[in-house]
Amino acid sequence: MIHLDKHHDPRTNGMLLRQLSRRAVQPGTLIQENEALFQKYCQPEFHKPFSLSRLLLNRRYPVEPYKTLADQNGLVYPEWKTILDQEYSRLLSVASRTVNVADFGAAGDGKTDCTAAFQKALGNGRVKVIVPEGVYLVKGLKLPSCLCGSGKGVTVIKLHPHAPKKTRLIQNAHFHRGNHHISVEGLTLDWNVERLGNEERTAAGNNRSSCLTFAHVTFGWVKNVEAAGAGLHGFDVSSARYHYLGDGFLAPGRSRYIWLDGLTASGFGDDGITTHHSDYCFISNSFCYNPSGKAHKKGFSNSNGIEIDDGSRHVWLYNNASSGCFGGVEIKAHHNASAASHVHLYGHLSVRDNRSFNFRHIGHHKGKDSDSKSADHIVAANLVSIAPVFTDLYEGSTPRSLVVSAYRNVVINGLTALGDPDYDFKGNPVVAIQYRAKNVILKNVEISGFQNAKRIKGKDKCVLL
Repeated sequence: MIHLDKHHDPRTNGMLLRQLSRRAVQPGTLIQENEALFQKYCQPEFHKPFSLSRLLLNRRYPVEPYKTLADQNGLVYPEWKTILDQEYSRLLSVASRTVNVADFGAAGDGKTDCTAAFQKALGNGRVKVIVPEGVYLVKGLKLPSCLCGSGKGVTVIKLHPHAPKKTRLIQNAHFHRGNHHISVEGLTLDWNVERLGNEERTAAGNNRSSCLTFAHVTFGWVKNVEAAGAGLHGFDVSSARYHYLGDGFLAPGRSRYIWLDGLTASGFGDDGITTHHSDYCFISNSFCYNPSGKAHKKGFSNSNGIEIDDGSRHVWLYNNASSGCFGGVEIKAHHNASAASHVHLYGHLSVRDNRSFNFRHIGHHKGKDSDSKSADHIVAANLVSIAPVFTDLYEGSTPRSLVVSAYRNVVINGLTALGDPDYDFKGNPVVAIQYRAKNVILKNVEISGFQNAKRIKGKDKCVLL
């Protein structure tokens, strides 16, 4: 069985997926197949009752249905990436001044408080701040523009031992007013969870306690960054606050046009990478593994590698990986929020997660619940689930390679589920299409190596091709 650990390079995810998938198909072909399947079997306007909240929100936060594309190198990406590339060029031209944080008094000795030196270097923005090799203690940084280190494990920004639990290690400067054109590259972010001692919970509530938070950011890039031991999330793309106003409502202060690439997260209290109430996010070539789960009550930790959560729309994921998490990829919402929708998932390797791929709207997925107004439109391809297992993170949860509940209009084209032949699956299904799921299309599903397991539960709720 394959094993992924701290030495895994997420840039090799694509190669591993090609080796492990039982159906290796060119990305352009997959995109065409998925578009044809969606047009043939799905009903995008299926069960969408009139909602004043939806009408008002769509006027305030309009979205365009961009296409999925593939280049000659096999990169699958959203059509709007061209906009992001243009804006990155603009960022580089505007932030034409480059400074070194060491020139402002920062010492990478792991002992000196460098907070003031960083904030002087960053100033009011329009500057690229270089951070040389070393370990830099800070009490939290607020970014107006660009921060660039010398690489993961080489440049380390670490929370000061006296930083409060609620501290976000790096965040954009203005949550309510918003920021634009922010870049963070080539760093390790150490939330220094050890400073909390034996505290049972590591997170302070809402969207605090993360390694990196973008809230109300338009045009943001995070590339080749590691997040270690976050109290809540490794990387959080969010609105100014998490809002729970009910299904059909979206939070104000949304982030838009964000690219997360080449990220690594471990030891996180909740999720490795997550999005909330944000539009147009692209997550690629990243790896999240071995959460602590300590943002939750022990044994009830919904700690996912990548979570596309409440109110997120038009999110693309490409060639990511996860290991040892509750969910490898979870697309969901809480019962009192709108579900994530229009999510495009191309290539993910899940190794020994409890639920490799888990798509659900809590509170809208059981037999007596009302239908979700917002859990709609997921397109996925080239998914690989290796040996899902029971977990101490969520003690009552049974393992699955795939679960779909509450969501409608779901196309999954290419799922390879490989079980550990020596592991007792205890009669559980490998795939479950359940509760209030509708218009679910499964094509090219390969299941093997599972002992004492059912293959697919809920065949009557899906089209199996």
